[in-house]
Amino acid sequence: MEQKIHQGRNVKRFREMLNIKQEALAYDLGEDWNQKKISLLEQKDVIEDNLLKQISAVLKIPVEAFQNFDEEQAVNVISNTFGDNGIGYQRNDNPIFNQIDQFIKLHEEKIALYERMLKEKDEMMVRLEKLIGK
Repeated sequence: MEQKIHQGRNVKRFREMLNIKQEALAYDLGEDWNQKKISLLEQKDVIEDNLLKQISAVLKIPVEAFQNFDEEQAVNVISNTFGDNGIGYQRNDNPIFNQIDQFIKLHEEKIALYERMLKEKDEMMVRLEKLIGK
């Protein structure tokens, strides 16, 4: 039994994940759009390709996501990925790196970059002086 992808529901899911209201999406799509029209759009099984491309550009989500996302398959992947002892998020309050050492390392890298930039500037000035002097 093949399940059909409900593109309107997928638009709604991604819009809600991005915390964008229907009114805001309507505003971004243009003057022809309003909240009611977005609500009707989200009820459609299939959305026209050109409209999907517009929505894709506004939400910055690939068109294929609206066309192919199947919540049941996503839940199935997640449930089969994490077993009884699996965790999806682990907080590490005891980092194994020294934050001060990391800060010093970043500072030294910044100084080295600055010195390289100064050296390149000096070399460029010499080349420009040679060109002007010719």
